[in-house]
Amino acid sequence: MTRRHRIGFSIFLYCFCAWPGFAQSQYESTTDFAKYAIKLRESGLLVMQGQKKPEPAKKSPSSVGQPLVTGPLSSRVTGIDNEGRYPWRLSIMTTIFWIGERPTTKNPVPNDASSWDPNWSIDYGGYDDPNLNLRKKFVPLSFFPRQNPFYIALPYNDVQGGHTKPEAKDVIPWFKDTFVRDGASVLKGHWIAIRHNNRICYAQWEDCGPFCTDHWQYVFGNERPKPNLNQGAGLDVSPAVRDYLGLSNLDSCDWKFVDFREVPPGPWAMYGDNNSFVILRRQSNQRFAPKTLLSASMKN
Repeated sequence: MTRRHRIGFSIFLYCFCAWPGFAQSQYESTTDFAKYAIKLRESGLLVMQGQKKPEPAKKSPSSVGQPLVTGPLSSRVTGIDNEGRYPWRLSIMTTIFWIGERPTTKNPVPNDASSWDPNWSIDYGGYDDPNLNLRKKFVPLSFFPRQNPFYIALPYNDVQGGHTKPEAKDVIPWFKDTFVRDGASVLKGHWIAIRHNNRICYAQWEDCGPFCTDHWQYVFGNERPKPNLNQGAGLDVSPAVRDYLGLSNLDSCDWKFVDFREVPPGPWAMYGDNNSFVILRRQSNQRFAPKTLLSASMKN
């Protein structure tokens, strides 16, 4: 690489990192981040050129209610298919919930706090009003969200009474890679993909529900969601996810876990101190800005 190309690439990285969104400290070197930056740039170019569109959800009647994974418990509960990838959970009834939501008959728990954050509403920055007239570009008009507005809830919590649940180490696929200490959730903030018709949205796991917090057999295994007051709903999504996918208040979606490296750029990468994209952007700014300034001074 020539000196001119090195300078140009440094400037590209600086501009690229200023784009609103990036992630956790899984990029231990500038080389790792540079590779990922190129990947995101190419992904964005592909979308802009219309070369690839997400496939619509396949609703095969024979697959509904069938086991996602078979085999002994050690392989069955991991929620990973034979190719080592997370499988789609098909035709899951999906409801809308939001930070600050008041309790109702079908949602008896207020959402001022989450399963992992007793000050969720405060930390988010306010009431995530679902009213479309009071929202713009997936966020409320009244304030700038301090957390990712693309959030979801699934009916399992890996922490109970301040301690990590005994089965967590066996049922959560990424447990060994992310466990820090007893009582610290390894689920909070993990990314999932949600598919509806021909669109796919990405969001972070920030709460537990609907209705229960112990159904790991569905979340990580091969069971269907338990019957409940919302037609057996097994996924709660935020107003931002609703708006991106065009969901009604009770709709059918497919969903699956994804690793952060699989998440493409999008509106889910824009906001939030808890947002993997934003965290990485801040880290990369600190890491690359001095080198960019040095390269610019050398050019002059």
